[in-house]
Amino acid sequence: MKEQQSQIFLQRARFFTIMRRIAILLISLTLIYSLAAVVYSTQVIYKVKLNYAVILEQFGGKREAVTDVGWHFRLPFFTRLEKEVPLMNQNIYIGGAAEPIKIISRENVALWTSALMTFRIKDLKIWGIENLSPEILLQGDYDGIAKDILQGKEVNKLISEREVIKEEIFHALKNRPINKNGPTLEGKYGIEVVSFVLNETRFGDKLVKATEEKKRRQLIAEADNYAADQEAQRITKLYKAYLSGIKSLHLALGGRDGQQVNPDLLEFLSQQKWATAYEKNESNQKTFVLHGGGKPPAVTLPFQAGSKKAQGSASYTEK
Repeated sequence: MKEQQSQIFLQRARFFTIMRRIAILLISLTLIYSLAAVVYSTQVIYKVKLNYAVILEQFGGKREAVTDVGWHFRLPFFTRLEKEVPLMNQNIYIGGAAEPIKIISRENVALWTSALMTFRIKDLKIWGIENLSPEILLQGDYDGIAKDILQGKEVNKLISEREVIKEEIFHALKNRPINKNGPTLEGKYGIEVVSFVLNETRFGDKLVKATEEKKRRQLIAEADNYAADQEAQRITKLYKAYLSGIKSLHLALGGRDGQQVNPDLLEFLSQQKWATAYEKNESNQKTFVLHGGGKPPAVTLPFQAGSKKAQGSASYTEK
């Protein structure tokens, strides 16, 4: 009986011992995790990645750039990690967005354009220590230089000479001072301008429709003018041919150069013109021309079916 009680007591003691050990282990793990979380959140131990740098602020207010790749330790509460700076190529869009923005050309014509500048940070002291919020400052100066050049160009050049304008803006971003006798973008921010790309330059939708309508009207007007010129040339040629025919007929009838054309000849030609017009308008008709000596007006009569006197076209003179 006593042996059984002793075994039960030992089993309970072992169970409580195991539970205490498990509790101590869990508490230890919790403390270790909490300590690691505190260290990570306060960044007492921090890592500098490849092609990145860290701006570290010391207790006395001094700021320094840490560029060595790997893990680093800092004193908590006496130092502060200000920012992490990428040293790789970075993009900045005109207007601060990839979507096209509206600009006004030299002729006050609205255009939509988008552009992209690629740069790389070369001097961390200038970029991260001498400039407060350098990204915002760089955006403003970049927009100013690019828009100055774009809005100083004619609309036709903005559309057709994109390559020339792109190179001009790139040269200005890289070498032109922001102000007279002032620093360049590279000197002010400690960067290197790698490239500039003019992605898009186009008219607005309403302006495109208006331009197409204007071109359509111009084409219609040009077509009308061309038709009018052709008609005028045709009339001129016909008039010259008509005068030449009258002159030839006048000479064939015994007239002389410089002599007035016989009025009967002109009346005859007029009569033939009306007869031709009648024949064209009245199909299956034949024409009789009655000529009254030149003074009475000419009369044109249709051929009467069954007439014995009608044999083709004939001319009669009233007496």
